[in-house]
Amino acid sequence: MRDDSPNSWEARADAHSFYGFTDLPSVRDRGAVVLTHGQGPYVFDVHGRQYLDANSGLWNMVAGFDHPGLAEAAKAQYDRFPGYHAFFGRMSDQTVMLSEKLIEVSPFERGKVFYTNSGSEANDTMVKMLWFLSGSEGKPERRKILTRKNGYHGVTAVAASMTGKPYNSVFGLPLDGFIHLTCPHYWREGHEGESEAEFTASMARELEEVIAREGADTIAGFFAEPVMGAGGVIPPSEGYFQAIQPILKKHGIPLIADEVICGFGRCGEVWGSTAYDFVPDAIISSKNLTAGYFPMGAVILGPELTDKLQDASDAIEEFPHGFTASGHPVGCAVALKAIDIILNEGLMENVRTLTPKFEAGLQRLLDHPNIGEARGKGLMGAVEAVRDKATKTPFEGHLSVSERIANTCTDHGLICRPLGQAVVLCPAFVMTEPQMDEMFEKLELALRQVFAEVA
Repeated sequence: MRDDSPNSWEARADAHSFYGFTDLPSVRDRGAVVLTHGQGPYVFDVHGRQYLDANSGLWNMVAGFDHPGLAEAAKAQYDRFPGYHAFFGRMSDQTVMLSEKLIEVSPFERGKVFYTNSGSEANDTMVKMLWFLSGSEGKPERRKILTRKNGYHGVTAVAASMTGKPYNSVFGLPLDGFIHLTCPHYWREGHEGESEAEFTASMARELEEVIAREGADTIAGFFAEPVMGAGGVIPPSEGYFQAIQPILKKHGIPLIADEVICGFGRCGEVWGSTAYDFVPDAIISSKNLTAGYFPMGAVILGPELTDKLQDASDAIEEFPHGFTASGHPVGCAVALKAIDIILNEGLMENVRTLTPKFEAGLQRLLDHPNIGEARGKGLMGAVEAVRDKATKTPFEGHLSVSERIANTCTDHGLICRPLGQAVVLCPAFVMTEPQMDEMFEKLELALRQVFAEVA
């Protein structure tokens, strides 16, 4: 509980910090959790309390909070060459090596990479690239962007317009030309009596209808997360990408995979798109790219978009876009080390090893009468709270059930994330089996406690 003394950490946080994506009633009642350090998948607060972080920071601290190799890579690069940009044909050697590595591990036979500071900026950049192409090809009306309801693509004005979340309405978003299709969540969006295959077919029909209504020559691209992350860990219905990609190809609409969360191992493969057996036209990367040890994002372009963008840029002698810290040498050095750790030091293999245990733990929670669905892919999962399981009726909003569950978990030394009526788990790749047991034991304890109060 919060310490209200004038010089407490909680009071100091309140006095000078403006909270984003935070349940403010909870902070007023409980105070901020101010952390000092971490060990493996655990973090510790200013009062010495230990928490198992089942959210791995914000999906991204997959190597834990004290990996010596990542810290050493950053320190060595700071000593050698602490900062630079990627403008004017100048960039660090680390930037060159990372671009080579990203194309090597991508599903593309060849391509190019553009660096940003975050996933939001990478999505924003990709949209600008598509708009740039439209203008260069004499099709300035080709500007509309298709995404899905409940999808999350970031917080810049463009990325927030792509994000299919109603809270963005407080900013007067989305901007014109951003169209949100139905979320491909079969459990919640499927009609009574509709099979999963029929639901997938309906998603494909909707896409065809939207393209026909809007005009294919007005649509610049379609963005999709392989698994929706901040929407509540929502895997697509079976066969979804195999149903929609041919439609997009027929109409010449690029498919962009937003792999900010799924990329680099979260789904048990290097890419979420690989886990769902499709090859996009470009990939958006961040988070696991540096295992959370440096803020960085990347647009990874496949061959066709690479060639088109190169031609368009050659025509005006530049691509007029970039960031001061694009391709930062320290970030690139950290990313090179993070990729090596994930792919070659057993982290992704540990994801695959732990996935059956993780899935079994999620499925056990379905035994509770107030858990309507357990879902996930690899080491990302969620359980959905319901008032009535048979009708899938959610709890009343004023009860803030998922927030109460998350707060109760925190009281028991577990950090997890409330999203809508769901509670999300996305543990670090370094987690052990005993730590996974601890995670589920503490979550089950919190579920029992909260549901006893509200059910």
